Amino acid sequence: MISLTQLWLPILLSSVFVFIASSLLNMLLSFWHQADYHGFTNEDEIRAALRKGMTQTGMYNVPYCLPSKMNDPDMLRKMEEGPLAMVAMKTGGKFNLGVPLLQWFLFCLLVSVLASLVAMVLPAGAPPMHVFHTLALAGLLGHAMGPIPNGIWWAHSWRSVFKYIVDGVIYALIIGGTFVWLWPK
Repeated sequence: MISLTQLWLPILLSSVFVFIASSLLNMLLSFWHQADYHGFTNEDEIRAALRKGMTQTGMYNVPYCLPSKMNDPDMLRKMEEGPLAMVAMKTGGKFNLGVPLLQWFLFCLLVSVLASLVAMVLPAGAPPMHVFHTLALAGLLGHAMGPIPNGIWWAHSWRSVFKYIVDGVIYALIIGGTFVWLWPK
């Protein structure tokens, strides 16, 4: 059985390679996800209304409904009238891209660590296809399955969800390939 310390290099490099691939996908191919997001025609009015109603950073639902009010006629009317919205909001301030990029890299590192924990049952010198299959599948679970609940619960379009799954498949292939390359002999 392989130890986690024997896998530190493929863990680190696969995280770096996925980070680079995601940067390329989002910067060089910005059109890939750009069409998934929309602006309001009256953005300034919407921003003012959201700012006025926001009490803190967090998740907000419109209309806001407690389970005990699900059958309330007024709540049912609001739901039928729409719009229904689930909004993630942050307070204003200078945007620092470094923080989310660091968090993204740490997530990539976490997925690679967890994938390597799954693969530790493989022996040194395992056939490359076994290594690739195990690590790519574990990477797929970490990088590609998360968008599906967004389509189910958060009104992300299924087209958008599919594109994020494709991103996750690319990242999983990178993880699998990196581990095959650096798997202990």
